[in-house]
Amino acid sequence: MPRPFTEDERQKFLADKHVGILSVAADDGRPPASVPIWYDYEPGGNIRVNTGAQRRKARLIREAGAVTLAVHREELPYQYVIVEGTVVDATTPSPFEVRAAIAARYLGPEQGRAFAERIDGSASVLFTIRPDRWFTADYSDEL
Repeated sequence: MPRPFTEDERQKFLADKHVGILSVAADDGRPPASVPIWYDYEPGGNIRVNTGAQRRKARLIREAGAVTLAVHREELPYQYVIVEGTVVDATTPSPFEVRAAIAARYLGPEQGRAFAERIDGSASVLFTIRPDRWFTADYSDEL
């Protein structure tokens, strides 16, 4: 049986580098839209994600006003954090420094900045998500 993370463990786990799976309610009877996404998070703060302003997921996030972000560890010991959150801000155009910081988290400082420079900020939106509910599991004791 997995154990839940402590608050400090879940904050640190979410702040570590993971590709998240963002899910948002869909329309027209379709199931929720779920997509891999880069994100930014500092313990105790909000989650930030950047995406194309004209993408379907951006429209759905705006309409729903709430999302779920799941992050997990693929190697042993298996662990995950799931956050349900409320969208508290949507900034268009997405600020360059934030786009660069999110990209640098995954690609390193130089490649992250170069990646952010290739993205047209006026065509992107930065969503800020307040974590409302957390679900966690740590299978470390199961090994």
